Amino acid sequence: MQTGEPAWIERAERVVMPTYGRLPVTFVRGEGCRLWDDGGRSYLDLAAGIGCCCLGHGHPRLTEAIAAQAARLIQVSNLYCCEPMVAVAEQLCAHSFGDRVFFCNSGAEANEGAIKLARKRSRDRFGPGRYRTLAFHQSFHGRTLATLSATGQEKVWKGFEPTVEGFDFADYGDLDAVEATLTDAHCAILVEPIQGEGGIVVPPAGFLAGLRRLCDERDLTLIFDCVQTGMGRTGKLFCHQHEGVTPDVMTLAKGLGGGVPIGAIVATEAAGTVLTPGTHASTFGGNPLVCAAARVVLELLTDGGVVANAAARGAQLFDGLAVIASRNEAIREVRGRGLMVGVALDRPVAPILDRLRAAGVIALPAGAQVLRLLPPLVISEAEVAEALGAVEQALSEG
Repeated sequence: MQTGEPAWIERAERVVMPTYGRLPVTFVRGEGCRLWDDGGRSYLDLAAGIGCCCLGHGHPRLTEAIAAQAARLIQVSNLYCCEPMVAVAEQLCAHSFGDRVFFCNSGAEANEGAIKLARKRSRDRFGPGRYRTLAFHQSFHGRTLATLSATGQEKVWKGFEPTVEGFDFADYGDLDAVEATLTDAHCAILVEPIQGEGGIVVPPAGFLAGLRRLCDERDLTLIFDCVQTGMGRTGKLFCHQHEGVTPDVMTLAKGLGGGVPIGAIVATEAAGTVLTPGTHASTFGGNPLVCAAARVVLELLTDGGVVANAAARGAQLFDGLAVIASRNEAIREVRGRGLMVGVALDRPVAPILDRLRAAGVIALPAGAQVLRLLPPLVISEAEVAEALGAVEQALSEG
């Protein structure tokens, strides 16, 4: 920025649509779990681009792969085969329940495609009439018109009514409520293995298995929205692996590209062959550039010790927060898995986030009273200790 020019945020307010309440900091560089602003100040990043930068910032293998692919080929469209795309699809299938993959650009697009898939699968098998999807209160599935309609939070869809018809909601974690809500008009259940934007809510043991049973009994498609919980975030490659439950369809995004925009629908053979030529598409989905990044991410997550580090550092974070909670009654509950952590407070989280930022630590909210910590999966033991110290100090200030 040249001397005399307004700050970047002031310039953004003039020309960018006002869809975000941007905070008064502009980041210009990152390395590992650190960010630097345009004034040269360093911050410990416990947000990771809202869970996207799983390898941190400037990871040498990731940046080298992106640069090399950009020099070779960026985009050709899905009218032609793309070697990096095939390689990433093979990796995803090799390390999951999946047999088929569709690539898109975001979690919302992946969820939208999964809803379409479930509707078409049901129509192909049973004819019209079975098209409804059961989702959950306090869920979050995206900002497109269909995915906000599938989101169980009024603040997300308020003002955009009428929402897309065909979605019903039950209480998260309550199998009896799910069974009572299901009808012969349903074709799918859409669920986050851990609710993210809803406050980092972990379901009770057996809940996901119960959903699997209900879907098997009623011939429904079970969709796990793993956009935030996938890609090693919870200490396993995919969150549902903690419970040994597999869906028919899984959606991914965020950490899959290590920071570049990519989403994916992973499905079984039966579900993954429903969308045929002409039924679904994405211009940029799975292009060579983003798949070069995803290829490196998957290699490091499956054979680089990154997921094991997420589990170990997550345990350290949970243990440290438990100690803080024993000394500070502001903490009501610590919940989550791995490095997907929610600290439920007895007070608004916004002032806590401001204090952390002032101390050089970046974190996130998950609702009005939940502090959300989603650091890069490569965070070190020393950096977790630093984060714990900063959180305790921010809470002690009021």
